[in-house]
Amino acid sequence: METDDHDDGGVLVPPSNFSMVEDGIYRSGFPQPENFSYLTTLNLRSIIYLCPEPYPEENLRYLEANNIKLFQFGIEGKTDPMPKDTVLDALKVLVDVRNHPILIHCKRGKHRTGCLVGCLRKVQSWCLSSVLEEYQKNAGVKWRQRDLKFIETFDIVSLRQCLLSIMYRYHGYGFKRKRLVFEEENVQKPQAAKV
Repeated sequence: METDDHDDGGVLVPPSNFSMVEDGIYRSGFPQPENFSYLTTLNLRSIIYLCPEPYPEENLRYLEANNIKLFQFGIEGKTDPMPKDTVLDALKVLVDVRNHPILIHCKRGKHRTGCLVGCLRKVQSWCLSSVLEEYQKNAGVKWRQRDLKFIETFDIVSLRQCLLSIMYRYHGYGFKRKRLVFEEENVQKPQAAKV
């Protein structure tokens, strides 16, 4: 008996190079129609698309039918250097938990996606060697030295300055338990008075 991949009882096929970055954040290559059933199981709220080409009509219809917001940041595939301001804008969308669950993708899910995830890891205070190792693991044999250099030299101070008054933090386990928390810089807690 043959199964139809688009039926509820069919085989769920993830996009190429799909993986979980962390709870509520996923990465992959460009989703094809045969991946739509799989993507539906993720309950995506948003997609970050890192290519300049227009999003295909069939994919746009899928997004609309599933109430998924598309954020497009048109970065050319062989751009050297990567546009820092564009990556910073994409990071602002990525760290906003109101956009989660979210999928990041480019064409293959390797270079542009890897650079954005690498910059996210720097924001999360990962050690640089782990950030670069994750990039290389996901890019495979086609990793690029210029991407490693971009991640290494990417300045996250501007993003941190943008988020000084409002920080998005994870509380508990699972995306349903995330909430917006206000955090003031340099606020000291009152000391208990001794009697």
